Amino acid sequence: MSYTWDDAAPKPDLHVSLAGKVLAGARIVLFLLWMVVVYASGLLVRLVEPLAFGAHRPITHRMIQGFFAVSMAIFGIRVRTEGTPMQTAGVVVANHSSWLDIFAIYARHRVYFVAKDDVAGWPVVGRLVRFSGALFINRSRRGSAAQIVDLRDRVLAGQRLNFFPEGTSSDGQRVLPFKPTLFAAFADPALRDITRVQPVTIVYTAPKGADPRFYAWWGQMTLGPHFIKVVSRLRQGEVKLIYHEPVAVADFADRKALAAHCEAVIRARFEAERAKAA
Repeated sequence: MSYTWDDAAPKPDLHVSLAGKVLAGARIVLFLLWMVVVYASGLLVRLVEPLAFGAHRPITHRMIQGFFAVSMAIFGIRVRTEGTPMQTAGVVVANHSSWLDIFAIYARHRVYFVAKDDVAGWPVVGRLVRFSGALFINRSRRGSAAQIVDLRDRVLAGQRLNFFPEGTSSDGQRVLPFKPTLFAAFADPALRDITRVQPVTIVYTAPKGADPRFYAWWGQMTLGPHFIKVVSRLRQGEVKLIYHEPVAVADFADRKALAAHCEAVIRARFEAERAKAA
């Protein structure tokens, strides 16, 4: 079942000053105009793209990547990368602390997101992720078998999938335990010997003087106010994507061992980065 992580600590203050509201308004207008341009152009591309490329969407994905890269520039948030993003079909897994994770990953890596079905209903972001060919899943037991088939078919079609094994977002100050459920699809006999998985550590640096959890969005926090708070900041922080060495599914005894490895790699680098920043 789906769950939402939370803790007892007070959430960051989402109050925005008048100057911040003006800046946020300007950025939101630019962001929406940019979205309309990309979305309208993408609708035209989608009329012919399936005829030429089938399940692949190379033109759409380049457009979506460009959209998210420019959006992060509009917001003023720097995206840094370390390591080499995997370019072959397979799976990319990362820790999860914010809606910004989607923007950052897409800005640097062409992937197909595997997301909870409620993401499809998010304002703006949900529409764009759906437009890019994301796979939305229901985490109930009833849907798991069919969803494993969908995941398997996507990889066999040559797609590079991305999901967040924690199953929820955190406050950006920790890595939550990974859930091995979705890894089961890649232990399928049709995929086990050909699939590689790349762990990615995502680390946020808050703007100077801001709450360290500034970019994190978790628990029952409302998306709209958090979005406005983030884009209202003149001097932003940054997000760092650390791409680790891909591993072969066949090298692990089962999905639990694979999930444990990815969690350990991501957690170790996450804690090292936090220790460096302390």
